[in-house]
Amino acid sequence: MNSCMVFEGLHQYYDESHILNEVNLEVEEGKCTCIMGRNGVGKTTLLKCLMGLLPVRSGRIIFNGQDITSCSPEQRAALGIGYVPQGRQIFPLLTVEENLLTGLAMRKDRLGYIPDYIFDYFPVLKQMEHRLGGDLSGGQQQQLAIGRALVEQPSFLVLDEPTEGIQPNIVREIADTISDLNAKLGLTVLLVEQKVPFAKRVADSYAVMNRGHIVATGSMAGLDTDTIKEFLSV
Repeated sequence: MNSCMVFEGLHQYYDESHILNEVNLEVEEGKCTCIMGRNGVGKTTLLKCLMGLLPVRSGRIIFNGQDITSCSPEQRAALGIGYVPQGRQIFPLLTVEENLLTGLAMRKDRLGYIPDYIFDYFPVLKQMEHRLGGDLSGGQQQQLAIGRALVEQPSFLVLDEPTEGIQPNIVREIADTISDLNAKLGLTVLLVEQKVPFAKRVADSYAVMNRGHIVATGSMAGLDTDTIKEFLSV
């Protein structure tokens, strides 16, 4: 497997709570890997450590052969890691266009305008280009958040619960977009998702977390009902 992202023995704590416990995971280049698990098992904490938003207590994060454990969030973005956080975190008082333009600063090619492919993936953003981000529906805000990350021209895209609170038709659009980014652009995707049908639709492989550990990994086609019942069913 050609791994572009490797987590080696990660540990993280909140006060005395051991949130990440010896996390080891390899993310295959050009594929979609889904981290799954119930609420509170450490999924979002792992992504925040990946993005440099939380320091790692011990262990290493390797991206394309480079140890990025001590890199700042800005340095990680400059290396090509795009991030769509849980809750979207768009700028509500900026227009759709202005939100998208904020992503241009990270592009290596110094492009001065929003690339057309953003609107090809999310036509509604073109239609609402001059609307304030805060006036969009939840599903539209999620598309805006993904679009803003894609403007940065990442090679590695991190998505935290992209279907949370989203209407089904937009969930399908987001699934199609992720699949297309994999197939046509070779974009590597690391996804946190609790909805098993969505994960099965978009991901090539899975990693299940429980109590801060990775307890199961494999190809998504091989995700069995016993694992779903033990670690994923609510």
